[in-house]
Amino acid sequence: MRQRLSSEPDRYRGRRRVPTPPRSRYAAVVTTAFVGAGLVALGASALPDAKDVSPSVLDELKQASATSQDAAARADNADRASRADRGNDAAEPELWLLPLQGYDFNSPYGVRWGKMHTGVDLVVAEGTPYVAIHDGLVTKAGWFGGYGYAVIVQHADGSEAIYGHSSALSVKEGQQVKAGDQLGLVGQTGHAYGTHLHLEIHVKGQPIDPVPFLDEREVDIKLGVEAF
Repeated sequence: MRQRLSSEPDRYRGRRRVPTPPRSRYAAVVTTAFVGAGLVALGASALPDAKDVSPSVLDELKQASATSQDAAARADNADRASRADRGNDAAEPELWLLPLQGYDFNSPYGVRWGKMHTGVDLVVAEGTPYVAIHDGLVTKAGWFGGYGYAVIVQHADGSEAIYGHSSALSVKEGQQVKAGDQLGLVGQTGHAYGTHLHLEIHVKGQPIDPVPFLDEREVDIKLGVEAF
């Protein structure tokens, strides 16, 4: 009897018992799997199958989709047309430019040598092309007394620009010009002391100082700077 008892521990020596998972953890895993499967099944049953929908309902859905797409297309076309109309109706901004580039500003508007100097003088080399400062109609292109060969351009707002002392003219009377179009070449014809372009601005038939007039139109003729 003693020998059986002493031999029983030898049979289990060196073996380890595999632990079993707690009951609570096993229950949680099973419960989670069960709930997930239920949700999948519920979601699948909530989605309609096209085969289960009657033909009349399918036709209604197709017609509603087509109507929605047609309405969206009409709205998009109307928006594009509206933008195009706004672009066409938008008036082009008035363009005012310098008559020359790289000149020296000389003899401003005012009394000079006891007489009224009714414009400004822009000194450059003889033969330099000069251009129209604004759109308008050429009302004079030829000899103009003390101005020598001159060009007069009348603008749409009623103001006039006189370009004097030209060596040659590039336009004719009655010609429509745009801002930047060449009018002639700088010279010293007429009552001129040295080669320069004499520029005058008249409003209602009376000469005014070109500096503030052009400054209001974003052209600084003293510094030779224009907005364009």
